[in-house]
Amino acid sequence: MELNIQQIMERLPHRYPMLLIDRVIEMVPGERVVAIKNVTYNEPFFVGHFPHHPVMPGVLIVEAMAQAAAVFSFEDDEEVNPASQKIAYYLVGVDGARFRKPVVPGDQLRIEVDAERISRSMCKYAARALVDGQVVAQAKIMCAIRVIEE
Repeated sequence: MELNIQQIMERLPHRYPMLLIDRVIEMVPGERVVAIKNVTYNEPFFVGHFPHHPVMPGVLIVEAMAQAAAVFSFEDDEEVNPASQKIAYYLVGVDGARFRKPVVPGDQLRIEVDAERISRSMCKYAARALVDGQVVAQAKIMCAIRVIEE
């Protein structure tokens, strides 16, 4: 299954400048997702990171991985959807993060996330980001699902 930006926005509450995935090119609900982030010079973080040599912050690469995970984790579950105003999907853990190469304007991040464990309250994933087939970042990430009290 593939998703365009409109379909991603139906599933995630994030919006510019914090929506960090542009397209889903492969998805097996509850198992695996492959998403794309086109990195352009117009990204707001490049103004200060770094003006003389723009580099995408590693924490935003990890955030893109978590957003990709959120898109596919609950695809089959109408009650638990990160875009729902009653559910919050929080990044609560990052283990073994490694950043191997800088990501710069013009790069296309290919974000691959595999589910290791998904439950109704906690999810664990193995994620990596690639540019031109080379791993630029990888991490184990953990996310928590919480009901928002109104």
